[in-house]
Amino acid sequence: MAQPRWLDDRQAEVWQDYLALNRELYATLEAQLLEAGLSAADYTVLVPLSASPEGLLRARELCTEIGWDRSRLSHQVSRMEKRGLVARQECSEDGRGSMVRLTHAGRTAIAEAAPGHAEATHRLFFDLLSDRELVTLGAVFARLLGCLRAEAAAPGESRSLPSGG
Repeated sequence: MAQPRWLDDRQAEVWQDYLALNRELYATLEAQLLEAGLSAADYTVLVPLSASPEGLLRARELCTEIGWDRSRLSHQVSRMEKRGLVARQECSEDGRGSMVRLTHAGRTAIAEAAPGHAEATHRLFFDLLSDRELVTLGAVFARLLGCLRAEAAAPGESRSLPSGG
């Protein structure tokens, strides 16, 4: 069995900073959304629905779009249905699938929450980066996401990707 590749001090510090940034940014943005009356999970579901031309998506497509499994989406949609933000309906194309539809109340809720969320995202993230840093960060994110997606497509296979620079 191969020896584990431990993080060196610099890598460990960067990794811990990344974890803290992710945790604290998510918590701060979620608090902003809660002030607007939505949870981060509500917002996650409402964004692709509001971007859909008819405010309607097949549940399977919504799961893929937001990276959730069917069970998680089903529970969240149930909570949102009780508040009138979304409604479920049968899929006309096949009886096995279901559709999630944005209601008038859901469209109003996201329309009211989105401006504050966008402003907070700018203030806490984008406004702190130069154009050059943004380009670099975009390239880094794309490379990391590409690796993660390749791993998910073929689990168990070891990959050696160029480190870039």
